[in-house]
Amino acid sequence: MGVKVRVAREVLAEAVGWVAKGLPSRPSVPILAGMVVDAEDGQVTLSGFDYESSAQVSVPAEVADGGRVLVSGRLLSDICRSMPRDSVDLSGDASRVQVVSGSSRFALQTLPLNEYPALPELPGASGVVNGDAFARAVAQVVSASGRDDTLPVFTGIRVELRGSTISLLATDRYRLALRVIEWEPADPSVEANALVPARMLQNVAKAMAGHDLTLALGSTRTGDGLIGFEGGGRRATGRLIDGDFPKVRSLIPAESAITSTVQVDTAALLEAVKRVALVAERTTPVRINFADGTATLDAGTGEEAQASESVEATITGDPVSTGFKAEYLLDALASLGMPIAHFAFTQPLKPANLTGLRAPDETPTGDSAYILMPMRLPT
Repeated sequence: MGVKVRVAREVLAEAVGWVAKGLPSRPSVPILAGMVVDAEDGQVTLSGFDYESSAQVSVPAEVADGGRVLVSGRLLSDICRSMPRDSVDLSGDASRVQVVSGSSRFALQTLPLNEYPALPELPGASGVVNGDAFARAVAQVVSASGRDDTLPVFTGIRVELRGSTISLLATDRYRLALRVIEWEPADPSVEANALVPARMLQNVAKAMAGHDLTLALGSTRTGDGLIGFEGGGRRATGRLIDGDFPKVRSLIPAESAITSTVQVDTAALLEAVKRVALVAERTTPVRINFADGTATLDAGTGEEAQASESVEATITGDPVSTGFKAEYLLDALASLGMPIAHFAFTQPLKPANLTGLRAPDETPTGDSAYILMPMRLPT
């Protein structure tokens, strides 16, 4: 069946771009590089699936002829993003699709729609969470997740459902991030855990911010676990990561064990670390001395380039000299989203807990944590 539609360029480019982001760059089967374009009832629905995750979005359109076609997703995304006019016309049949905007024309060969796999059904709804709050929480923990695909357990974010709260945990073995937010569960007594691919969760949370987000957790059994999200005209599913997430909560220092706390202006410290880190080698720390109302940063060695800078700080308890990998400290500070960075120390060579505060007199809660392992300082 032929298809003929007109869609606003920005709307189409954003929708196609989001679905294309989840498509494999080197698909195991060529058909998985395709994107389904389905036009009917005043809207166009775009879908992609690679057997691990799926993405689907519906946008309003002027539909002259309804129908379904399958085209190269990344190519369609590149084309839509570059179109010169405010609207884009898509028309074609089972063999070719024309994409037109102003005097710009593209003809795309279609892929065999009958060979494309059916998208997984969304599991039953587990509850609803504020999309903005969820997006902020994911952004605050995702930098602590691992990037090494040979250790898949560390590339995920652990989602813990406990009654009216959702806890998000991520670690790459050198740092740990925790964020707890409220939500409205379908079952107030719910207790469930899921290990969700971090990249997938980040893309979904960012795309669905601004809308109430339905979270749907299917079976969490090894091999067939599935999680789904729906909000703002978008739907996504992802296969859960198999494996046992490490028991990392014990790394968060107990209040009774804390010997020193430091409060620093987040933006000022972030910029200072960026500058000092310019001379820090990957294997050497940015050294920080918290004492006498000042955070003094140093990096580099006597034989190479050196840098130092000081930032005002409020120190309670013993002075602390420590050091962190610059990349990890920058990620942690950037994730706070609060004007004041609050460090809690037990010992200089023990993990430090970094949290964000709105005001100096605010007390840190257990709803967030960013645990940084210090690097041993050169003697």
